[in-house]
Parts: sequence; C-alpha cells; structure tokens
Amino acid sequence: MKTEQKSILNRLSVVVGLMTLFLLVIFIKITRIQYIEGEKYRSLSENRTVRNDTIFSNRGNVVSEDGNLLATSMSKYTIRMDVVTVKNAVFEKNIRALSEEMSKMFGKPVSEYQAYFRKARRNKNRYLLIARNLGYMDYLKVKSFPIFRLGANRGGFITEQRTVRAHPIGKIAERTIGHGNVGIEGAYADYLKGSLGWRMKQKIANNQWKPINDNNEVEPRDGSDVITTLDINVQDIAHHALLKQLEDFDADHGCVIVMETKTGAVKAISNLGRTSSGKYYERLNYAVGESHEPGSTFKVASLLVALEDKVIDTGTIVDTEKGRIFIHRKKVEDSHHGGYGKISAARVIEVSSNVGIVKIIQEHYDKNPQKFVDAINNLGLGSKLGLRIKGEGLPYIPSPKDKKRWNGISLEWMAWGYGVSLTPLQIITFYNAIANDGKMVKPQFVKALRTEGKIDQVFEPVVLKERIASQETIKKLRRVLENVVIKGTADNIYTPNFSMAGKTGTAKKVVNGVYSNQAYVASFAGFFPADEPKYSCLVVVHNPDKKKGYYGATVAAPVFKTIAEKMYASAAIKRQVTNSLPQIKLLNEDVEEYYKVVNSEIKTMPNVRGMAGMDAISVLENLGLKVQYEGIGTVKSQSIRKGERITKGATIILKLS
Repeated sequence: MKTEQKSILNRLSVVVGLMTLFLLVIFIKITRIQYIEGEKYRSLSENRTVRNDTIFSNRGNVVSEDGNLLATSMSKYTIRMDVVTVKNAVFEKNIRALSEEMSKMFGKPVSEYQAYFRKARRNKNRYLLIARNLGYMDYLKVKSFPIFRLGANRGGFITEQRTVRAHPIGKIAERTIGHGNVGIEGAYADYLKGSLGWRMKQKIANNQWKPINDNNEVEPRDGSDVITTLDINVQDIAHHALLKQLEDFDADHGCVIVMETKTGAVKAISNLGRTSSGKYYERLNYAVGESHEPGSTFKVASLLVALEDKVIDTGTIVDTEKGRIFIHRKKVEDSHHGGYGKISAARVIEVSSNVGIVKIIQEHYDKNPQKFVDAINNLGLGSKLGLRIKGEGLPYIPSPKDKKRWNGISLEWMAWGYGVSLTPLQIITFYNAIANDGKMVKPQFVKALRTEGKIDQVFEPVVLKERIASQETIKKLRRVLENVVIKGTADNIYTPNFSMAGKTGTAKKVVNGVYSNQAYVASFAGFFPADEPKYSCLVVVHNPDKKKGYYGATVAAPVFKTIAEKMYASAAIKRQVTNSLPQIKLLNEDVEEYYKVVNSEIKTMPNVRGMAGMDAISVLENLGLKVQYEGIGTVKSQSIRKGERITKGATIILKLS
C-alpha cells in the first residue's frame, strides 16, 4: 500500500515539475516578447495597419507668353465615408438632410440615398463610396453637406486626392508643350515637379486605408511655372491655317513654325499628322525631330556661299539652256518646260531653276568641293541646334572626306537640296538669320521660370553665330527673296498691302530606295515684313495628293500668306476696324476686301459670330474690351449684341465651339 502511494506521489511530483517548467518557459517567453522583442512586434503590427501615404504635388503650370494656361495640374477628388465613426444621434438627425443634398447634386432619389447610407451603417461599412473624380469646387460643395462638414473624426468624411494634367487649349501645340519626358514638360521636369508630401493612413479593411487626421503630416509643395514664348493668338492662326491646307490637299502630315526674328522666340509651332480615319492631330513633333531633304529651300544657302566667296554676283548671267542637263548620266531638270535660257543668278532663285543653281556651284566648286561643304557647315547647317527639348533630328551635310557616301554627283545634287538632310527648325533658323541681318539666334521656347508669382530666371536670346555672311550678301539675298514673292515662284501669294519674302521648295521623297514621282515635300520658308522683318515662318507639307497639287508655291506658300496676313491684321487692328463688321469674317475669306474697309474707327459692337476665336479676341481687345471666353473654335455667341455702343473696359463673354 505504501509502495503504491509512494509511486503515485512520485508521478504527481513529475507532473507538477513539468507544469512548473512549462509555466516558467511561458513566463520567460512572455517576458522576452514584452521587454526584448516587443518593440519589433509592435512595429510590425503598426506597419501592417498604419502607413505613410505619399501626397503628390501639383506640377507647375506651362503658360503662354501672355499668361494663358497651356498645361496645368488639376486635382480630382474621390469622396468616401466611414459610416461607423458617426454617432447615432448625429446620423439619425442629419441623414435625411444629407440625402437631400446628395440628390440635388447627383440626381438620384432622396429615398435611394437614405437606404444606401442605412444599409452601410448596418454592415459597418467604413469605406463607403460617395463620389469619384470631383473637381475642386464640387469637392468643397460635398464637404459642406450635413454630417460631412463635421470632418473625418466626427463625420466620417474621407478624401482621396489625385492630380491630373490638363491642356486648356486642347490639342493645339500638344507635342511641343509635351508630357512626361517629352517637349517643354520633359525639358523642365525638375522645375515643374515640386516636392512630395505625406499623411498617415490606417488600414480599416482589405486594401482600404483611411486617413488618421484631417491635416497632412507634411504638405506637398507645388512645382514652379514655365513661361513659354508661345503666343496663343499666333498659335491658333498657325494651327488652323495648316489644318485647312492639309485637309484640302489630303496630305499625310505637316508643320508650321513662326519665330520672332530678333530673339529667336518661337511664337507658334504646329505639328499635324493624319490618322487612319483621315483626321489630323498633333501626332509627332515633326518640326523638331523630322530630318528630311529640303529641296529648293536649300538653294538660298548655295547662292549665299557663292556670293560670299565672290565667285558670282546676283547679276551674273547663267545659261539654263533648255531647262535640262545631265551630270554623270543623271538628269537635272527645271519644272518650267523649255527652261529659262540665259538669266541672272538672282533670277535663278526667283524662278527656282535647278539647272541654274547646279551650274553655278559646279562651275566654281567642282575642283574643290570641300570648300563648298566647309562653307555650308560654317553657316551652322551641319550642326544640331542644341535644344533643351529632346528629340532634335540630326542634320546631314555630305563631305568628300566620306569616301563611302560621296560620289561624282554629290556636289551638284547638294546645290539644289538633295543628298542633304535638315529639320524644319534648322531650316527656319537659317532663314531667320538672313532676316536678322546675318545674326543667327537659337530657337527659344521658354521665356522665363517663375515660382509663386516671382520670376526666378529670364532667358535671353542665345546667339549661335554673330554673322553668317557680310551685310552686302545679306542685303542682296533679302532682295532676291522679296522678288520671289513679287515676280517669282511665289507670286501667287503677293499682296500690295504688306511685303513678304521667302523661297518655295518642292522635293521628291525616297520610296523603297528610289526617288518617287508620286511622293513630295512641299515647303515655303520666309519672313515678313520684307523690309523690316519681325517674324520668320516655315511651312512644310508631306505627301500632298499629287492630283490636287504638290509644289511649294501651291501647297505651302498660301499657309505662310494666311499666317502673315492675320498677324499683320491683328497688329494693326486698332486702326483698322469698321463699324459694320459682319465683314470682319472676310479676314478668313478675302483679306484683300478686308483692307478696303478698315479705315474708320469703330464705336459700336461688331458682330464677331462665326469668326475664329483668337481673331475675335484680337479685334475686341484692341477695341478696349476685356474678353472672357469659353471653349475652343469659332464664336457661336457674344454677350454684347451687335450695334450696342462700346464702353472701354467693359467685359464681353464669347462662347466658342
């Protein structure tokens, strides 16, 4: 009996000992977790339920020279509600008023909203969707609703903000304004982006996070503004002039550049390409990135070199024969059947004689082609412009030093714009130097940088070459280019109202390795007014329908004329407006007629309906009115009716579509 009792006691002692040991292990583990590893587990738990959420800053604005927004950041808000947070008394007292406000704003019945909120409260929904993608004013309105106005902690009001990039003028100049790493947006990304903020959020459900506080822990700092050289009025004129011509000639794509002569400031740049459906939009930045054979616009560079080397003068006689010659069995032919016979070197450019310019360059540089090539490169045509905007196309000027690519016709083909490659922006930079008394300035897209209304940096004109040629040569070239419009290949755009100068260009395109008789590039490069140039302009149109026309004079030059006329009219409009201006619409239809009726001062409101928006704005602002407008396109209505007496400083509202 004693032995049995002793055995039981021994087993009991073992059990007690094991239990004591087990409790001791648990105690040690708890102590270790609490005092040694506690911080680790508390941090892990907190990281899984609380996080820092990044708040992205608004990018700075990209604005035109006159302050119009070209690209801006807009906040969009998603509103949610933590229904559990709201006290029962507050909920019951205000639920109908909240539902009524929701109904007024979003259109559903009051009863539907009441049922929606009550169901969410029964289900203890802490992340109930109220509305998505609200603008700032709508967000403020919702925030003022009953219950929501109590904030996050008492009203369960949850705000999620995101920033989207908007272009107020639509697709106009979109490729130059850019986005991401493209265009002006890309070139000045560091300046535009600002700095990030953050706020604490707590996890309330699977993938659902709620802000802990109403206020941000660190506020984001918005980016700074980039003030461009673009002029909205000129941009609108250029865009629509190019668009009309592309549509009329069923062209593949094209571009326009308008540049201020003295500074190189780009006032307008339009790049339009055709979609598969036949519509046009800003597809690629052709003006900056597309390098191509310029054709006859390059003849001016050839003539400049020969004049500057004094191997010819503008009066030097050149025998163009019957308009056709062969060089190493390759044909050079003038567009004019039968040729021009013996003409002056100046006339060679005026009528764009291929034979004439080839014979000039062949005669004086055939034995030393490198001299001609070096002179072309010294004009800056062989080098990139060094733009801050990414994607500048690479120019190509052939050289006798390149044995693989230089051949017996390279010099002669180069003389009339073949075998070389330049971008539109590189071409207009050269023509602008001629207009600017020989000084070549770098194209400038940005005028200044600004933070919170304060100018940080102003960009001055950058001179690439102080002088590309002597004043004597430049003067002669400008006279030749003026005569191209007066009595040369571009006489179809001549007007006695103001002077223009420039050069037409028509170049065959290479298709499947050979020059095509069906694919062409039509161009016109020039400046205006011819006597005291203020602006240079280049128009390039690729692959117009040959049946409708393909010469530079037919396809590209009229775009140049439209731009020049409208800019001229806008600048002079204060002195040149009449009272009875349904006729102002003639600015689009018949500028010649417009100039006949612009001598009396306007005293009553003209009818601007049907005019292009930017034309109407120019007219009205020059009459002393303040103009507000909505939309893009032509004027559909005006708040001050035709015939009412004009009060200086009054505000007129235009609706465009």
